[in-house]
Amino acid sequence: MEFAGSYWWLVFPLFGMTMAAVGRISKQREVAARRRHREQLELIRVQGGGVVASTPAPPAAVPAVGDDLARVQARHDDVTHRWLDYELDVAKLISYPAMSDGRQPLTAAFLRAKKVADTLRPTAGETPTPERLKEYRDAVTDYEVAFELAERDARRVKTAAFTPEERKRLETAQQLLGVAVDQAATPNERQVAYRRVRQELDGLIWLSDDAVENLEKKVALELPSAAPPEPAV
Repeated sequence: MEFAGSYWWLVFPLFGMTMAAVGRISKQREVAARRRHREQLELIRVQGGGVVASTPAPPAAVPAVGDDLARVQARHDDVTHRWLDYELDVAKLISYPAMSDGRQPLTAAFLRAKKVADTLRPTAGETPTPERLKEYRDAVTDYEVAFELAERDARRVKTAAFTPEERKRLETAQQLLGVAVDQAATPNERQVAYRRVRQELDGLIWLSDDAVENLEKKVALELPSAAPPEPAV
């Protein structure tokens, strides 16, 4: 008792040493348990016991090159069809002549982008490399953007680039065009109106061969023929 009374202060360091020892033992047990757990997981994998919860999920499937190519080609075709709506429709060309005028900077940029996209487009049955597909995809994106800019500008300026006399000729051509494709007009009226349209547009708007052919088909439509007379009894 005298010893305990004299050295009572030793209780605190002895207690700390005891707790530290307990902590080390717990830590060692925890490390050993983790090691056994990893060994058990590895054993399960080796034995083919199935995928454990800690196994990472497989990466998401990458779209096939063919599917990606088809989507890019669909975008390419969509822009081309929108452009052909102007290229083949004389009425639209008269309203928005900048869409056929390669001297306009935005139209010229669009036509260049179209040429690049058309050149990079894979041929039928061709499977491009990922690098080639990316190059084609980027070209189609440039093609889309260039068309949007050219169309927006053409709808903004309309016929502003023409002189008052030239704008009057365009207005006359637009009116005559309505007669040329009017099924209620006679074939002769259509032909006369068609020739006048070509005269008014000469030197103002260039019409492609496809646009001329498309217009001539509309002009050549015959009026519904009258019912044949009934035979005499």
